[in-house]
Amino acid sequence: MKKKLLIFSIVMTLMASLAACSNESASNNDNGGKVTLTWWDAYGRGDGTEISVKNAIKKYEETNPNIKIKRVEVPFAELKKKLLLGAAAGELPDIVIVDNPDHQSMAAAGVLADITDDVKKWGEEENYFEGSWSTTVYKGKNYGIPLGSNNLALFYNEDLLNQAGVKPPTNWNELREAAEKLTNKSNGVYGMSVSAIKSEEGTFQFLPFVWQAGSDLDKFNSPGTVKAISLWKELIDNGSMPRDILTQTQQDTALQFINGKVAMMVNGTWQNGQLEEKAKFNWKVAQLPADKKGGTILGGENFAITSTSKHKEEAWDVLKFIQKEDVLKVLVKEKGYLPARKDVIQDDYWQSNEALKPFADSMEFAKARAYGPKYPSISDEIQNMIQAVLTDDSTPKDAVKQTADKIKPYLSE
Repeated sequence: MKKKLLIFSIVMTLMASLAACSNESASNNDNGGKVTLTWWDAYGRGDGTEISVKNAIKKYEETNPNIKIKRVEVPFAELKKKLLLGAAAGELPDIVIVDNPDHQSMAAAGVLADITDDVKKWGEEENYFEGSWSTTVYKGKNYGIPLGSNNLALFYNEDLLNQAGVKPPTNWNELREAAEKLTNKSNGVYGMSVSAIKSEEGTFQFLPFVWQAGSDLDKFNSPGTVKAISLWKELIDNGSMPRDILTQTQQDTALQFINGKVAMMVNGTWQNGQLEEKAKFNWKVAQLPADKKGGTILGGENFAITSTSKHKEEAWDVLKFIQKEDVLKVLVKEKGYLPARKDVIQDDYWQSNEALKPFADSMEFAKARAYGPKYPSISDEIQNMIQAVLTDDSTPKDAVKQTADKIKPYLSE
């Protein structure tokens, strides 16, 4: 009896939470005979992306006068929670933009609609990079389409490298040597920096090194993973990388780079704009140095249709429209993303820009965090491991073994 009362209480709480936005999220046909679709995204007011999204919506409405799209801004920190609440209460938008690491968990939770048949009829899958497309797939079914992507590369202060007679490193041995030569303790300059903060950003920065060393999450307890975390520890221990990386976000790292306190950093496409605006030195971008192989990690967002939408056919038409080159190109540019489509990324905007081309070329092998719905729990354990090793609470070998045991159950779900 107590269990039934608890369930009833939870459901009532969820429905009450959604009451305020139920009018916004419901699809309807009361707008002068038009079909009204609701759209959720996390783009703030005045943001360049918000403007480009509004323009894309406007363009669709102009060519499809029978459709009205009602866009609702949901703060990024609240989006996942609102989607899960909405699924429980049967109150979801028609279209949503989802952070791609969350896509599989949202599909597993029943938030997103299976659009596999529509995708097959559309026949455009082969035009997308494998990494980007994999984030929309769960248990062999397709639950969305990529909006755009980003990945990580190596930014370097060209002036400092020239002064030290150092070339941009292409492998881990060169990275070690370059970081040591570029470190100038008298000026407070470190040769290298990453973000090792205890959040998804830390995992995001670390996984490319795991993959480069020939390891992966399904074989985490391997020499490659030990080698990857040992590289970071070595760079800290010899003074080439600051201990502050344990609490630094990717933005913090970028500011250190802009202020001339870091000669090289691992960071993403989204930093280009502020570097162009604020950096008072010559800087360039190169692909991440390789070990056994090259590798980088994929970020970005996807479009999806929700499971409760009463107008899936119309919503699917909107998604297809936005994937048209002239529409998608503008949206991706404004967001500071890379196209997830192989054909669109051939545009001169990405191919002729020295600061974008290394990222664009990396899309061929950029790997997604498509490890199933329990990926957030996996990431938490990896963050704990990074912190333990870099603070000398555990040896690399022991920490890797313990973490492998902890994440194994999550990989099978």
